[in-house]
Amino acid sequence: MVLGATTKPERYAFKAVNMLVEKGHSVLALGQNAGEVAGVKIQTKAIPLKNIDTVTLYLNPTRQRDYYNYIVEAKPKRVIFNPGTENPEFYQLLKLNDIKVEVACTLVLLATNQY
Repeated sequence: MVLGATTKPERYAFKAVNMLVEKGHSVLALGQNAGEVAGVKIQTKAIPLKNIDTVTLYLNPTRQRDYYNYIVEAKPKRVIFNPGTENPEFYQLLKLNDIKVEVACTLVLLATNQY
């Protein structure tokens, strides 16, 4: 799941959705504005999540607070904090719920086959 998805091609969240699709990953996208990227519809409201492997964040720490419970309840295996999204407060909450925290760049992980 890409949280902070956008239809703006210059944004890293846009590039991440494209690259995830290109690499064959199933993608859910949640963003402020509706739209579509690489055939993936951007949802504007939190949808029920099941069997989520990874949440990759493209929201600043202040905006992340609205999603703390949503993400924890989804029980992803990991949450990737991309550059600019670092949030020690959220790291602690995730770790308390046995969710792996990864401070990394999704684009780099995908490009180097480490995703």
